[in-house]
Amino acid sequence: MITPYGSEHFSGVSALWAEAFPNDAPWNAAADSIAEKLRFQPDLMLVALDGASVVGSVMAGYEGHRGWISRIAVLASHRGRGVGRDLLAEAEHRLAALGCVKVNLQVVESNAATVSFYERSGYSIEPRISMSKLLRR
Repeated sequence: MITPYGSEHFSGVSALWAEAFPNDAPWNAAADSIAEKLRFQPDLMLVALDGASVVGSVMAGYEGHRGWISRIAVLASHRGRGVGRDLLAEAEHRLAALGCVKVNLQVVESNAATVSFYERSGYSIEPRISMSKLLRR
């Protein structure tokens, strides 16, 4: 079942992210990222549940021009069951309901399995350069 994130899901999402993103930057820690996400469009923070257990999550956002998919993750024990596909579809549905026409996302270049997942979901690689700047540490 895909549902909006609630505070009761925090420990499950935190454990999921630790498994899915083991080498993640400190500013992506669940406590900080989730708190910030809940300040803006909290119904675009979704979890996938198996019973009461969190088995997947996704954050999405829309700033009026483009939609973004971020932090999609599925527990290794639940991959290959359509959980990621369902999370992505629900995020896209919610973005479309807000008037979003195009969705962007970023994938770490070395993560070929994730690129393949998104290509099967209708995404394509665009000739862009991703740039970033840290505003806080």
